[in-house]
Amino acid sequence: MRARFKFLFPLYVLFSVVSAFPLAAGEARIKDLVEFDGVRGNDLVGYGLVVGLNGTGDGMRNSPFTEEALSNLLERLGINISGEQIRPKNVAAVLVTATLPPFVRAGAQIDVNVSAIGDSKSLSGGTLIMTPLNAADGNIYAVAQGSILAGGVSVSGDAAQVTRGVPTAGVIPSGARVEREIEFVLDEMRVLRLAVRDPDFTTAARIEVAINEYFSKPVARMLDSGTVELDIAAAEVRSPAHLISMLENLKVEPAQKARVVVDQRSGTIVLGADVRISQVAISQGGLTLRVQEDPLVVQPNPFSQGGSPIVVPRTTVGIEEGRGKGLAIVEDSVTLPEVIAGLNALGVSTRDMIDILKAIKAAGALHAEFIVQ
Repeated sequence: MRARFKFLFPLYVLFSVVSAFPLAAGEARIKDLVEFDGVRGNDLVGYGLVVGLNGTGDGMRNSPFTEEALSNLLERLGINISGEQIRPKNVAAVLVTATLPPFVRAGAQIDVNVSAIGDSKSLSGGTLIMTPLNAADGNIYAVAQGSILAGGVSVSGDAAQVTRGVPTAGVIPSGARVEREIEFVLDEMRVLRLAVRDPDFTTAARIEVAINEYFSKPVARMLDSGTVELDIAAAEVRSPAHLISMLENLKVEPAQKARVVVDQRSGTIVLGADVRISQVAISQGGLTLRVQEDPLVVQPNPFSQGGSPIVVPRTTVGIEEGRGKGLAIVEDSVTLPEVIAGLNALGVSTRDMIDILKAIKAAGALHAEFIVQ
C-alpha cells in the first residue's frame, strides 16, 4: 500500500458494495447520449374493466365506481339493468397505461400496463374489456383489450396468506391497437436539435466536434449544455431521417460528473471514477447502548389469603464507547482505485461508511456531488 494512504484510512468509505468501476468513461454512441427533437414517445392512459376474475375482483360496496362502469358497459351492449343491484366478484376497475412510440402507424400494436384502482385482490386470469386510451390532448390514439399477464400471485387460507410479486398489476403484450397517428412530419424540418440526456457543456462540445469532423464542415452548433443544433441544409443530405441515421452511431466520450450515490434503505454506496478526496484527518469510534431486561417474579407469602404473584421489573442499562483507531491522515487527491484498495481490506459496516462519507462531505474534503436517496 502506498505511503500516502496512511493507516489504510479508516474512512472505511463506501465500498462494501463497490463493484467494478471503469477507470475512464468509455465512448458511447450519440444515440445513447441524446434525444432527437421530435423523435419521442407519447403517454396514453385509459379507464377500463377487467372481467373473468376468480372471485378476486372489487368489492362493490368499497368500489362503487366499478358497479357504475359495469352498468354503463352493459347498457351500451343493449342490456337494461336500471334499478338492479349487481354484486359480481369477478370484475375490477383498472387504469391502463401505454407509451405511443414515435412514428408508429395506425394498425400497429403496442404493449399496455394494467393496474387495479379498487380493492381487487388479483388480476390473474382476467380479461381487459375494450378500453380507449387518451393522450394529454384528450384525443383517443389507441384501444386496448386482451388477457392480462399478472405480475404476481396471492394464496390465502383461513389463518395465513402468502403474496409474491404484485398480483394487482399486469401487462398485455401487444394489447392495444393504434387508431390514430401523431401529426408530426420529420421531413419538413430544416433545423434538427439534439437534447443531451445528462446536460453537460463538455459532452455537448464533444458531440459538436464529432459531427463537424464527420462532415468536415460546420454542421453542428452547441447552444447550451443540453442542446446541439444541426443545420440540415448545410449537411447536404436527402432528408432529416438520413441525417439521423448517419449521426446516431458516431462515438463520443461523455464527460461525467464526480458523484457519490447513497441508498440508505438498502445500504448501497456507489462512487464515480472521478471522485477525489482532499487531505483530511478522520477518527471513527463506536458507541454501544446496552439495555437488558431481567424481570423477577415475586410469589406471595405462604398461607397468605388473596395474594397473587407479581412481576418486578429489573433493567440493566449501560453505555460502552469503542476505543476507536485514532486519527487517520488521508493525503491530498487520493484517487478512487487507491481508496478502494485500502478500504476493501477493512470490515466496517455499510452504515458506518455512510456516516463517515456524510462527515467528509460536510468537512468539504469530498469533491463530488453527494446524492442521498
